[in-house]
Amino acid sequence: MKRLTQTLAFCLLTVFTAVAQKNYVSEVWVSDLGNGKYKNPVLYADYSDPDACRVGDDFYIATSTFDWFPGVQIHHSRDLVHWHLLTRPLTRVSQLNMKGNPDSCGVWAPNLTYKDGMFYLVYTDVKRFDGRWKDTHNYLVTATEIDGEWSDPIYLNSSGFDPSLFHDEDGRAWVPNLLVDHRKGKFFGGIVLQEYSYRERRLIGEVYYIFPGTGLGVTEGPVLFKRNGWYYLITAEGGTEYNHAVTLARSRQITGPYEVHPTNPVLTSAHNPDLYLQKAGHGSVVSTPDGRWYLTHLAGRPLTPRGRCTLGRETCLQEVVWHEDGWLYLKSGGNEPQVQIEAPDLPVYRWEALPERCDFEDETMPIDFQSLRVPMDETWVSLRKRSGFLSIKGRESLCSTHHQSMIARRQQDFNFTATTRLEFQPDTFQQMAGLTYYYNTRHFYYLFMSWEESLNSYVLNIFVNDDNRWSEPLPEYIRLEKGEVWLRATVQREKLNFSYSIDGNTWQEIGGTLDASIISDDYVCNKFEYKAAFTGAFIGMCCQDVSGRGKWAYFDSFEYKPLL
Repeated sequence: MKRLTQTLAFCLLTVFTAVAQKNYVSEVWVSDLGNGKYKNPVLYADYSDPDACRVGDDFYIATSTFDWFPGVQIHHSRDLVHWHLLTRPLTRVSQLNMKGNPDSCGVWAPNLTYKDGMFYLVYTDVKRFDGRWKDTHNYLVTATEIDGEWSDPIYLNSSGFDPSLFHDEDGRAWVPNLLVDHRKGKFFGGIVLQEYSYRERRLIGEVYYIFPGTGLGVTEGPVLFKRNGWYYLITAEGGTEYNHAVTLARSRQITGPYEVHPTNPVLTSAHNPDLYLQKAGHGSVVSTPDGRWYLTHLAGRPLTPRGRCTLGRETCLQEVVWHEDGWLYLKSGGNEPQVQIEAPDLPVYRWEALPERCDFEDETMPIDFQSLRVPMDETWVSLRKRSGFLSIKGRESLCSTHHQSMIARRQQDFNFTATTRLEFQPDTFQQMAGLTYYYNTRHFYYLFMSWEESLNSYVLNIFVNDDNRWSEPLPEYIRLEKGEVWLRATVQREKLNFSYSIDGNTWQEIGGTLDASIISDDYVCNKFEYKAAFTGAFIGMCCQDVSGRGKWAYFDSFEYKPLL
């Protein structure tokens, strides 16, 4: 089957010039440096809140998907250097019903574990974030095969987000999560813990308050593990922006009290704006068969120092070592995230490369694509309706949180082109289809075909939505003789340019140079007031018919191509 782009093992990311650790030139990003070295990030693009799990010789990392469907991304590696996207387990509305969820809500911080032949996946479905009230429902699903069918969810609680599951040596299981405190002057209320019953499939017993956090504040993302009689608690602190950090605490009793690492935090970039990897935080640990330990964490690569990260929050791996005091430390020393790391002594396992261009010749959607909030089904998106085309039925607007008709993929490179060929025959201005560079319902660019009755013609136009401040950079509509056109978006760091072609060979740039950097967490969350903004940038195809007549658009191909 033809799919978009390279697998994660061979995905390309362009790097900006840079930083204190090393001056990186603009290059194709490949994690494998050879000679037993790799460089961070190992999952490049918005693969945030990484949680690692090892089963035998296989390593897995689960990452957040927020309001994009299917929910949770599970990445697979055999050597901790080369990764590919293996599966998204939350594929049914019975597992994840996000219709109407606000922007950047939905699936937060999944946790993946394995015990006695069963995989366990714990996640939050966030229903509301803005304001004092946070509606955060926590669930557990299971599967015997990680890429097989996962169960319907077991409800856990709603007391806060970022739950995880810890399987203790005595056969008991425990779920820690952040406690949301809606009272005046509060929010991040520390970490609570409750026992999970395998037999009863629910939380049981007393709720224990185990950790208030440190002076860094914003304590979230709790993960437990055990070694040499100590219970270790990893938390994310400082907030998932430039003050982010990984904190480690330990106790002889799972219910506490927990003492904090003597040089806390164990990982952060908050103190150094010159580091290449910023926003370092939200950790978990994994060990190799030969006893080496690695810390997974997220990080951002801003376009400018402490600026905007269009690629979102990416996944990194740092080697850690145990000292005689029974604490984990970065092998490199200090607490700064390193770009270049010594690779584990494991057999190198590279995944097959996939083509950059997709011609929609198969009846299975390429794994790169996701939809917003709702599943892809034949009622609105099809690879069968018209052979060799992706057919998309127009439904609600790009500002809808219910029934959007959009298929999109993550931006994985600072510099790239995305190209599609569209066939569309609108008969009203309320019908549109085209190419969108998208962040959320309030922030996107849209190059589209529609119908203009005053011209009695198909037309091209560009919409700019900047926090619901709308503009149209074209001085006049571009007339088309027929409903067929090639569309292209070119992003070069902070610059976005649209172009079109009638024959696929000769291209005309339109709309001038636009600001690509507004399609970023950093711009959206801090523009006017703090908002949930966690997804990074997406590029994709969409169709709207706000008349309600359900006009179909047909996309013949889609190509995502990294640029040097």
